[in-house]
Amino acid sequence: MHLSVILRVTGILLTLFSLALLVPVIVAWIYAEATIPTFAMAFGVTLVAGLLLWLPMRSDRELRARDGFLITALFYVSLGLFGAIPIYLAESTSLSFTDAAFESLSGLTTTGATVITGLDELPKSILFYRQLLQWFGGMGIIVLAVAILPMLGIGGMQLYRAESPGPVKDTKLTPRITETAKALWYLYLGITVMCATSYWAAGMSVFDAICHSFSTVAIGGFSTHDASIGHFANPGIEAVAIVFMIFSGINFGLHFVAWNRKNPVYYLQDMEVRLYVFVLIGVSAIVSGILAQHPDTIDTPLRDGIFQAVSIATTTGFTTSNFSLWPSVAPVLLLFAAFAGGCAGSTAGGIKMVRVLLIYLQGLREIRRLIHPNGVFSVKLGKQKVPDRVVEAVWSFFSAYVIIFVTMVCLVMALSDLDFTTAFSAVGACLSNLGPGLGEVALNYQALPDAVKWLLMFAMLLGRLEIFTVLVLLTPAFWRR
Repeated sequence: MHLSVILRVTGILLTLFSLALLVPVIVAWIYAEATIPTFAMAFGVTLVAGLLLWLPMRSDRELRARDGFLITALFYVSLGLFGAIPIYLAESTSLSFTDAAFESLSGLTTTGATVITGLDELPKSILFYRQLLQWFGGMGIIVLAVAILPMLGIGGMQLYRAESPGPVKDTKLTPRITETAKALWYLYLGITVMCATSYWAAGMSVFDAICHSFSTVAIGGFSTHDASIGHFANPGIEAVAIVFMIFSGINFGLHFVAWNRKNPVYYLQDMEVRLYVFVLIGVSAIVSGILAQHPDTIDTPLRDGIFQAVSIATTTGFTTSNFSLWPSVAPVLLLFAAFAGGCAGSTAGGIKMVRVLLIYLQGLREIRRLIHPNGVFSVKLGKQKVPDRVVEAVWSFFSAYVIIFVTMVCLVMALSDLDFTTAFSAVGACLSNLGPGLGEVALNYQALPDAVKWLLMFAMLLGRLEIFTVLVLLTPAFWRR
């Protein structure tokens, strides 16, 4: 492990992030808000910290895989803490540093869990900054850095492998990792522009359209209003959100291939996408049916059922009503749908559909083995055989996910007087990067004890970095030479 390389790269990434803190300054200037010194101070502190880590460290060594794991975790932690500075310093928020860090890391990991109330009265620069955090976190600011690091003499493939979600990490869209990162970000930016334009055409203001496009494409769920998308009470806006939430929950590598070759058939041929769409349709139908049986609960069961099913199942977290108060099994079904999440390689959270599919296929293989003990059976995705090593990794991930989830639920209940429903949904919502939960965390997380908030921040980080990127740092073998 090369400490000088790790510190240098972390410093470079922090320095790059400091530039993002200048964007809300422009928003504050446009709206004549008093938050310019707040963001200027945050910019100065972050820039100096980044330069102090970067400039003194001289090294021509190449990054190794284990260095990438540590840098990825360090960067998300440091960005969460430095990103909390403007939220903490802003007089309009009046948050403790724990709450500011929770809000910052929730944005960066695209979880969307919030401790802030009174969003409608906050300065627009603060609102914009929260959305910007989610946008950067959506595809991963480290992937953006991968396109820049080679120009600074530092390779980036190790960072890409550590941050990129999904069970298959080595697939490149273009021959060079730099070109891969650029391709992903051009695609990401293009979809964001289309989303913002669609929101504006559907009736949002320019400011709201830009802000909500950030959190929609990032599958984040932050909004500029306390009532979230429900604030607009506009079917057109909800339709736009549904389309782009579904779209952003699909593998961006698949988007690149389909668009580059101008052939939408690639979407239909992908087994993960077919399962993803099937789950969204199924959950939407069930939830809408439940609401239709209780007409006294909600006026538009089909509209709200479809929107909320897509929003929660894709782990976006936008709301049009308090779904935790919905009747029957609907809230629990939505929460469990979020555990599966979107497709690997997307901005969605959760276990990922491809893992759910592989677990199902492996289960079928075990049944066939019981029926035909001497038979040889393979797990296939379409016509492609899946190596047993990948299937084992999926089961390992699922086992670790369940063990961590149960352990954290017990810890949350031990550290507080929260009921089981609240503890279960809070951990589930943070580990799957969903945001809204049930019980006392249905609307926000402000009332939770500080110790529980730090634990949930760790859950957000585990969920965003897909568990093993963080867990590997906790093993003694990682630190041995």
